[in-house]
Amino acid sequence: MDKENSLTKIPHQILEEVQKAGVETEGKNRSATFLHLNQETIAAKVNEFYEGKLELMDTKAALKKYPWLENYRWKLVSKDKDEYTKKVAEEYSGGYFIHILPGAEISFPLQSCLLITQRNLEQRVHNIIIAEENSKAHIITSCLQHSSVPKAAHLGISEIYVKKGAMLNFTMIHQWSENTLVRPRTGAEVQDNAAFISNYVCMRPVRDIQMYPVAYCSGKESRASFNSILYGHKDSHLDIGSKAVLTGSASKAEMISRAIAREGSEMIIRGMIEGDNPDCKGHLECRGLVMDDKSFMQSIPELIAKKKGVEITHEAAVGKISEKEIAYLMTRKLSREQAVSLIIRGFMDVRILGLPDSLESEIKRIVEWSAKAD
Repeated sequence: MDKENSLTKIPHQILEEVQKAGVETEGKNRSATFLHLNQETIAAKVNEFYEGKLELMDTKAALKKYPWLENYRWKLVSKDKDEYTKKVAEEYSGGYFIHILPGAEISFPLQSCLLITQRNLEQRVHNIIIAEENSKAHIITSCLQHSSVPKAAHLGISEIYVKKGAMLNFTMIHQWSENTLVRPRTGAEVQDNAAFISNYVCMRPVRDIQMYPVAYCSGKESRASFNSILYGHKDSHLDIGSKAVLTGSASKAEMISRAIAREGSEMIIRGMIEGDNPDCKGHLECRGLVMDDKSFMQSIPELIAKKKGVEITHEAAVGKISEKEIAYLMTRKLSREQAVSLIIRGFMDVRILGLPDSLESEIKRIVEWSAKAD
């Protein structure tokens, strides 16, 4: 990919959309930038300061350049998992290959954007991320559909390898439309003393999304964390979950979800922790608010212990906004609508994502913008 490719060459009306999803168009505070538009990668550029520390390119180009990469493809996600993985296995348009080199500390986040601007498009991508030993990086991946496109579908395969002593913080932001079908399929392998943090933010209407990423904590003292902020509205159907399989000695997993259902949305929040080692630990937490009688929310926590000594727990609560809280805020000269809005923004606390301060403030801005835009 030509390193001179730049987001500044993209039409202004498209740039406005990607900025709303957290993409920095000039890239000054990014270690690298990747953009896949419809069925083509149009930008893959590494900040010159980080050259030699990470590689970024289209998956198809990477497979041609590095034959060994085939050893990583379709290893964590099965081609035959379902009809969507089969479709991507048959034909895909590319995706991103992110390679964080051994010992590299990437202080600025790497940004990727998968964008749909074509009507009735079924976008199929296959992404591969390899965080080599003792590396450290933050990735923000934004998936969105241009507001002028009424209907489309996104099928995305992501395979993530976090090697010994590495830390990878992976934040996914979805900004789809009311008629989008979304089917991500993700698998992550976490090795000795490595940490994988997966953050997911979905704040805009989407017709139907189903995702259930799996982390395999096979290494000694490996750690996986899944954190989700979900806002279901305008008849959206969200079936969101995550799974951690703890086979490594002293491996750990944590799952935290915050969800709001309103305007006829249906939300199923799943979580599974499977303990396959005697000294593994895990905790699952889900809190939800149902805002009206047309909406539906179901929390499905699953804990599986296969060895004596496994320690895994869960807590879940689904309810409504407290009238006492609303009344208290109204005594502070807020209207009822303002009080409810303030409570919602507080409930969707981005601090659960465990981001560095600079990135936390950026994601908070996106969440608050989405809440105001509703």
